[in-house]
Amino acid sequence: MTESSPARARVSARIGGISESATLAVDAKAKALKAAGRPVIGFGAGEPDFPTPPAVVEAALVAAREPAMHRYTPAAGLPALREAVAAKTARDSGLEVPASQVLITNGGKQAVYQAFATLLDPGDEVILPAPYWTTYPEAVRLAGGVPVEVFAGPEQGYLVTVEQLEAARTPRTKVLLYCSPSNPTGAVYPREHVEAIGRWAVEHGVWVVADEIYEHLTYDGVTAESMPVVVPELADTCVVLNGVAKTYAMTGWRVGWMVGPTDVVKAATNLQSHLSSNVANVSQRAALAAVSGPLDAAHEMREAFDRRRRTMVAMLSEIDGVSCPVPQGAFYAYPDVRGVLGREVGGTTPTTSAELATVILEQAEVAVVPGEAFGPSGYLRLSYALGDDDLAEGVGRIQRLLAG
Repeated sequence: MTESSPARARVSARIGGISESATLAVDAKAKALKAAGRPVIGFGAGEPDFPTPPAVVEAALVAAREPAMHRYTPAAGLPALREAVAAKTARDSGLEVPASQVLITNGGKQAVYQAFATLLDPGDEVILPAPYWTTYPEAVRLAGGVPVEVFAGPEQGYLVTVEQLEAARTPRTKVLLYCSPSNPTGAVYPREHVEAIGRWAVEHGVWVVADEIYEHLTYDGVTAESMPVVVPELADTCVVLNGVAKTYAMTGWRVGWMVGPTDVVKAATNLQSHLSSNVANVSQRAALAAVSGPLDAAHEMREAFDRRRRTMVAMLSEIDGVSCPVPQGAFYAYPDVRGVLGREVGGTTPTTSAELATVILEQAEVAVVPGEAFGPSGYLRLSYALGDDDLAEGVGRIQRLLAG
């Protein structure tokens, strides 16, 4: 470098400004401590503790032996899988689309990223109901967009209202992110609420990116409604995201998808053709077996999650200063811990949920994700996608720490 040349950053501002995934960071720290001999119990990662169904694994083994699966295949996905996803979407949510409106992606995260990259121009605003999944705002920023947070606290069941959305809307608003059942809160929007939001979006020309990854994980007779089904007029300005990770315990297989208008899916496919080409063929064939098969395994997992949900909420609610709304979907509890902050816990006085999470990890050897990862401080996210014994022991440790 000459004296006259300016110093240049080694990492671009665009990538340097991204925060690491808080949930994966907590999970990695918990696993590292466990590997070092600490008896850490992790409530961090949103990952079912069940194995992938045997029939799905067998389909992958068969595919691995086929030479055709050793080659490049269409960037948009194996035709049979795109057809199967279209059929599965119609079966499970009532949304009917042709296979040409389906793009198979490398997991749900790539679907999120490509949806925003395809829809947003620099400066476009995305209304982001909070608490939100930690990846959403980063994907928006990577696409040049501006996330606009709208917070709905436990007092309103973690559900944003149309009035809140309208107050956040500006001439730059292009997209609303909608996730139900919600990560991180487990909240599920009732049908009348879904319809009101969908009609608001249609009225104001706002696109909706709808994440339906937890569609089959609902409890107490609650149903997850698909917004473009409830409001059919929205279908041409809505992108639906989904995948096999949660329903079929396939987080490591990395298969998700986008469903949307033909021009948007075509543009996203062009992006993917340069970004990653096709999704691994063996994983696609495993996903084909999953979405084409019965939901028996998913229903068995849901029964276990329901049992754990009730245990976790009951135990958390016994803690003085902790309020835990009952989640109706997904596999997360999102307790309000503001009543604990500012009082002594284990010889320290945490004033934020991030500080509290650190105390819980260091002194109770339990890993939880602080609310700062999903929006405002004052909350914790605990996944109940882990064994019953570990769940009871982990929450019991938190009880004992916060009682002392």
